[in-house]
Amino acid sequence: MRLLLNTIFFLVFITGFSQETPNFTALDSLYREDQFYIKFVYNNLSQFPSGLQQDKFSPGFSLGFLRDMPINKTRTVAIAVGLGYSYSEYNQNLLIKNLPSGNSYQVLNSTDAYSKNRISLHQIDIPIEFRWRTSTPESHKFWRVYSGFIVSYMFHNQYQIASATANYSISNNKDFNKISYGPYFTVGWNTWNAYLYYGLNSIFQSNVKIDNQTTNMNTVNMGLIFYIL
Repeated sequence: MRLLLNTIFFLVFITGFSQETPNFTALDSLYREDQFYIKFVYNNLSQFPSGLQQDKFSPGFSLGFLRDMPINKTRTVAIAVGLGYSYSEYNQNLLIKNLPSGNSYQVLNSTDAYSKNRISLHQIDIPIEFRWRTSTPESHKFWRVYSGFIVSYMFHNQYQIASATANYSISNNKDFNKISYGPYFTVGWNTWNAYLYYGLNSIFQSNVKIDNQTTNMNTVNMGLIFYIL
């Protein structure tokens, strides 16, 4: 957690410096905006079965590149397409067991003590967004409202549990959906921008049952996104 906080402070300093440094060069009437992004979110599970709940903080981190393509003369409206990487962590009370007949899923009882019980996902992201901003060639301080759609490909996942009775991990569980997708929305001023994403599909395959209950558990991410020129 200390490393995460130090990383956030460093990146905020860098993004603030990059966007607030005066422009001493000649004005560029064909400028582009917001080429790189760094995102910190809280991963919130939604539509989970009875008894399942999150505990501790479930962080997420993303970074990537977006190609800004203005579509009007004043360059305040644009479309952007990008490529990025994201890491998502979910701390919860779902127990996953790797059995000879396949993986089993059950909710841990409140009396089951554990020091770690989390799911970690690593994904490649392809975002596409529609952009409106109040930017000008003279200043990098402006309001922005961006909305978009992101498709993600999971290339690695891991489940870890550490308790008095169990201590193991499961990697590359095929019961997770490799493809996830959903809309997102960003609004902010200058360096600081609020971010919201809603996943449209479940993180698990449709055949997965938790305590014999079918699940359509998706994720809702909320946090901050920083754009760097």
